Amino acid sequence: MSTDAGLDPIVVHHIVNTLGWRDLRPLQRAASEPLLAGHDALLLAPTAGGKTEAAMFPILSRMAAEDWSGTSVLYLCPLKALLNNLHPRLERYASWLGRRVALWHGDVGASQRRNVLWQRPDILLTTPESLESMLVSVNVDHRQFFAGLRAVVVDEVHAFAGDDRGWHLLAVLERLTTVVGRPLQRVGLSATVGNPDQLLHWLQGPSAGQRRATVVAPDLTSTHTPAPGPPPGEIELDYVGSVANAATVIASLHAGEKRLVFCESRQTVEELGALLRGKGVTTFLSHASLSADERRRAEQAFAEARDCVIVSTSTLELGIDVGDLDRVIQIESPATVASFLQRLGRTGRRAGTMRNCLFLTTRGESLLSAAALLHLWGQHWVEPITAPPEPRHIVAQQILALCLQEGRIGDQTWPQWWNGLDPFRAGGDVIVRHLVEHGYLNRDGGMLFIGPEAEKRFGRRHFMDLTAVFTGPPEFTVLTGRTELGRVDPSLLTEEVPGERRLLLTGRSWRVTYVDWRRRRCFVEPADGGGRARWLNQGWAGQSYELTRATREVLLGADPPVKLTRRATDRLAQERDELSSLIHPGGNTIVRDEKGDLRWWTWAGFRANATLAATLSEVTDPMHRFDDYRIRLREDLTPSKWRELTADASTRLCLPEPNDKALRGLKFSEALPPRLATATLAARIADLSGAAAVLADPVRFVSAG
Repeated sequence: MSTDAGLDPIVVHHIVNTLGWRDLRPLQRAASEPLLAGHDALLLAPTAGGKTEAAMFPILSRMAAEDWSGTSVLYLCPLKALLNNLHPRLERYASWLGRRVALWHGDVGASQRRNVLWQRPDILLTTPESLESMLVSVNVDHRQFFAGLRAVVVDEVHAFAGDDRGWHLLAVLERLTTVVGRPLQRVGLSATVGNPDQLLHWLQGPSAGQRRATVVAPDLTSTHTPAPGPPPGEIELDYVGSVANAATVIASLHAGEKRLVFCESRQTVEELGALLRGKGVTTFLSHASLSADERRRAEQAFAEARDCVIVSTSTLELGIDVGDLDRVIQIESPATVASFLQRLGRTGRRAGTMRNCLFLTTRGESLLSAAALLHLWGQHWVEPITAPPEPRHIVAQQILALCLQEGRIGDQTWPQWWNGLDPFRAGGDVIVRHLVEHGYLNRDGGMLFIGPEAEKRFGRRHFMDLTAVFTGPPEFTVLTGRTELGRVDPSLLTEEVPGERRLLLTGRSWRVTYVDWRRRRCFVEPADGGGRARWLNQGWAGQSYELTRATREVLLGADPPVKLTRRATDRLAQERDELSSLIHPGGNTIVRDEKGDLRWWTWAGFRANATLAATLSEVTDPMHRFDDYRIRLREDLTPSKWRELTADASTRLCLPEPNDKALRGLKFSEALPPRLATATLAARIADLSGAAAVLADPVRFVSAG
């Protein structure tokens, strides 16, 4: 290499002679100095941009220079599959210096875990949930095990920061910092984000003190001064009308190439997979309800094959290596620009190739969503990653977990464990009082410890349920013989069907032979077709304000800077014509249809419309019917009454009222006073700035037809 970038000479030797690299990538070179100096950092690069090496080469060099001992580095990932994928690569790098790497997650067996505890690795690959399991386990002496900890690498940090797993991650890291008695160097790895400085500040947490922090992103155009014109990439947008037609297009295009197809639901993955196999295409599947072995077999076979397709949900969006791809195909549209960038980054890795993505949409609405997303992408806009507000339920979970970890904690000193992390600064006493009053905690002599209600609700399988911050829907495990195929929604096993019951799983049809209701198991045999797939989608939160506004711009004539097929152009023209009366460039439209129903077309997104419906209860339908684009109003509303009742609306915006179903989906909400659980969820389903922007626009009244 032209320069060693300050790395350990042994690491440099192996980079040149073992890996055969002539030089480091720009990100790897730029990251070396701040990481060697012990700075916190956020490393930004597209998928396959060398972020892992950019973090680990200088950390390994520090490990050697400062003679770190014991388990000194944690490498955290959001997915077990990603950890499994990284393990051999990090093992190879660590072996250059005679260091060891080990895995610890839910699929690691008991004997392997005992070996990890007996011969502590220098680098431990794990998830935040498994890390907390170690802290609370009676089989792990966490003070001794983590005594030498110096640095934490958080891969795909953006996948954590936008939801409650991020708060959980930060809280566990602060408890770990308190255990080891020193600040830990924190390094985040991410693809493009819209607010890198804020994301790095979030990752540092309160225990960083005065430690310096650096955003390292030499491979990315600055989010503040983007290059003129659209980002590079061969992007095509098509309208095909059905999943069956999408299968026909995929089967007929790009023969001989390796294609990765992303779908927005597990059901679509199964249906498309079955259709492609029916057309003779070598097809593999990956989604969260397939068994780990089934996913691993599919991903390995796909990585080793050439002329084939793998159909996946977002499980393959993150950095799992599935080999050298030729094409990415997107069915419908991803929910965010950031997600699209992750998927696009799967291609264009070989010299002389360009990143590419073919969008195949099956409905006019999804065509509009895809065009809107690509319009934002063309403007170099990426969503800012923001942590969900007011995570009081995570505070309750963490207090219970700390009691498990320590046995007893002081009823006045417990906040010190989180070093001033925002959610733990105020209001915690109310939560503790509720936990004590309802038996989740016992109090004695100024000390708190686990109570009978916590044992009852979370104590199964050594309190494993306490370490996961999301509630998954109940699913039945599907087995053929002793081989687990995956899991299905129980409604497929309970609904009335004529004849024998058939399921669609792994892209194949299966005949149900026996259901073990008590153990939630379903036994199947191969069938020749007719299987059905279904899963409840609990994670849908509607479109954002920015994406819905971009849809409005597309309807008003803005074209995304990509290639549109004739089918897409024709259908887009049809959508614009059909929706022309619902939109105008000077503001928003209230439309009275032929039935007399009155709808306010805000084009503001689900959360902003929820906020508007709650605030304007005087003018909205009592049922508060709204979606991403519109709000239903009272039928007797007149223009003059509208002006009177909404004149001061922007000064009295209020939070939506969550329903009981939404509250049940907030895990640990039962460990909060009801009013705090409601307040937490209300803050999360509101968009005050989007609602205010809509109210600032003029409104016109029109009649349809």
